[in-house]
Amino acid sequence: MYRRHFFLFVVLSLFFFIFLSWLIPSSSWLLVVWVMLTGLGIYDLHCRHNVLNNYPVIGHLRYLLEFIRPELRQYFFESESSGRPFNREQREIINKRADGVSDAMPFGTVNDIENAGYDLSYHSLSPKQVDESYRYVTISGPQCSQPYRSSRFNISSMSFGAISGKAIQALNLGAKQGGFAQVTGEGGISPYHKQHGGDLVWQIGTGYFGCRTKDGGFDAAKFEHSAKSDQVKMIELKLSQGAKPAHGGLLPASKITQEIAETRDVPMGEDCLSPPAHKTFSTPEGLLQFIQQLREMSGGKPVGFKLCIGYKHEFLGICKAMLETKILPDFITIDGAEGGTGAAPTEFSDRLGLYINEALNFVHNALLGVGLREDIKLIVSGKVAMGYDMIVKKALGADLFHAARPYMFAIGCIQSRRCHTNNCPTGIATQDERRSRAINVTEKAQRVHRYHDATLSSFLDLTAAMGLTSPDELTPEHIEHRVVDAPTVTYKELYFPGLTKGCLVDQQNVPTHWQKLWDKASATQF
Repeated sequence: MYRRHFFLFVVLSLFFFIFLSWLIPSSSWLLVVWVMLTGLGIYDLHCRHNVLNNYPVIGHLRYLLEFIRPELRQYFFESESSGRPFNREQREIINKRADGVSDAMPFGTVNDIENAGYDLSYHSLSPKQVDESYRYVTISGPQCSQPYRSSRFNISSMSFGAISGKAIQALNLGAKQGGFAQVTGEGGISPYHKQHGGDLVWQIGTGYFGCRTKDGGFDAAKFEHSAKSDQVKMIELKLSQGAKPAHGGLLPASKITQEIAETRDVPMGEDCLSPPAHKTFSTPEGLLQFIQQLREMSGGKPVGFKLCIGYKHEFLGICKAMLETKILPDFITIDGAEGGTGAAPTEFSDRLGLYINEALNFVHNALLGVGLREDIKLIVSGKVAMGYDMIVKKALGADLFHAARPYMFAIGCIQSRRCHTNNCPTGIATQDERRSRAINVTEKAQRVHRYHDATLSSFLDLTAAMGLTSPDELTPEHIEHRVVDAPTVTYKELYFPGLTKGCLVDQQNVPTHWQKLWDKASATQF
């Protein structure tokens, strides 16, 4: 019906515009508009979209509204606590802290504190004072000769190529000013990482970017040269990430600039592939031998690995390999399935991998069960944005916290979720220089620094309000979780029973489900 109306509209409007142009000569430009709209309508009648085919011209309103739907929902229709991945309240707190202004809330909480799934903690009538030294943790296993005194709250992995050079500069300068570290991401150490001299954790992924042979293997000489840089404080071997575990990645040739090619040691004009798995090892024992090799070539710096927990017996296989090879990582970074990325297949992000709290609790207990927890620091990454997020993770066993998206908010991200299009409206997740020039490196670096400091202060203040003198006193009993139609339960009750020190090795008092996993685990195969 509308198609017939369109042709009637074209004929009648043509006569109208001709008459109007004759009556008012200065309105002849309207005839040009008519020609453009008519041409668009004729094109729509032959296009592949059903809506445009049936509703020429006006059907474009549907696609226009769909295009700005995320912004409409985010700014006008979301409640303070309903947005995803980060809600409006979280984003506002991050931005206020980054601006250096008070994040005080008027008129009471907007959260439904009676809702199932809500976490809370008890305060003490005798609050304590927490020393500022607890902002830092020394990372150094028994086989490490160059310890690193790290902030508890660092910038998680974001590669050059996934984000712009100016974004990396702003993050690194902020880290330099605040005395914390930036994880490079698997894309290698770019000139933008080096420009301001902030501490780096060099992440080595399956593509071995920055230490890569022509056929995509590991180049020991290139690694040793870069790893001994004073700016590189630790090495992180990436096994998998929460947003797309066991998937790998692909940077299309069309998005590879000369700078990206030089940083990643890849040729121009070819797709840049990160395979799902490493070429240098294929077993838990091989993983640890490679870690030892990296530690020796870096001059004894802390070396660890990052993973999203999948099959639990595979991680226990790594624990068995630690016992058999006597090689220990200095740290393990646990990425939750709720972690972010520039681009990932939807079902990988939605359906694979273990939620960070469950994963952290499992890894903490596994290391405790093999008697190695005190020798290995645990870093968590997965929607850590607020001080209370750190409280919960510390109670479950974390030593340090890494975040990516919250630091992106600090440099101007608006959660438009167009990271994969190269059209990021804020100039962060893009290689378009016209867009990235919007980032004022000096100003955004100050925001990164302020957000880091304010969030750590919140973490320590909450610890003190709970009557504790140190974050190390936090346990699962300090976190209350509201369940359906029942009083709150502690995290100690909520999660499966914890293991005692060395119980998996001694085979004493091992819970049945843990015993099944331990029996299935192998040091010689994943």
